[in-house]
Amino acid sequence: MEKGKKRRREEEIDAENSDANHSLSLEQNLSFSDTLVALRIMRAQFPQIDKSLRREKVVRIFKLNTGQDDHGIMFLDEYLKQIEHVVKRMEKRKQGDLEVFKWFKVHVIESKLEPSIEHQELCSLLSLGGRVKDEHISLLINAGLLTRQLIDPSMYWIAIPNIGSILKGLSQGRKELLSLLNRRRYKEMMLAPLEKKRLRFSPLDMRFHLRDLIGSGHLKTAHTPTGIVVRVTKD
Repeated sequence: MEKGKKRRREEEIDAENSDANHSLSLEQNLSFSDTLVALRIMRAQFPQIDKSLRREKVVRIFKLNTGQDDHGIMFLDEYLKQIEHVVKRMEKRKQGDLEVFKWFKVHVIESKLEPSIEHQELCSLLSLGGRVKDEHISLLINAGLLTRQLIDPSMYWIAIPNIGSILKGLSQGRKELLSLLNRRRYKEMMLAPLEKKRLRFSPLDMRFHLRDLIGSGHLKTAHTPTGIVVRVTKD
């Protein structure tokens, strides 16, 4: 009889530990912004791997205009494909001197690993391909491959083309999710039903926005007897 009770108790403890581990994994899952999750995991486990991947030209980091600390990561080969799509679109429209895009790929992207570049350095690298004109810089800006920095117009961010609608959805989704929680009495909601809600103004999944806002510290999670609660931490 005692053995049966002991066995049942051990099973109950195992079940509790399993539930706790499941909840912990959920919380850990929600601890990072999706745009940085891969890099942060790499930094935590292999401190030098993110630098080596950039140095070996596997990935590229981009500054996003949705927040001061917002960055995006993209595989370099995917980024080069985006440049090719831009060139094909401009060829159809017969827009300007398109050789600058080849110079940009070969001499700027291949050698400049940082997310920003100064005007003189940009022109110097582009000049390795040919004579640089103001029209060339304008073409790159209009194509969405460069954006001027507001603080210093002589500095550019190397950018991802055609990402405007996604960044708009990211900003609007953040506002909508925070507004939804701020309207509730205690500015909190159970994770399970919250994950099932759909946002009206963002094409991105609710789970993406939860990870993003928990990663930035605007939301936090807490364990309760009924499950994980998501709470607002900043107004």
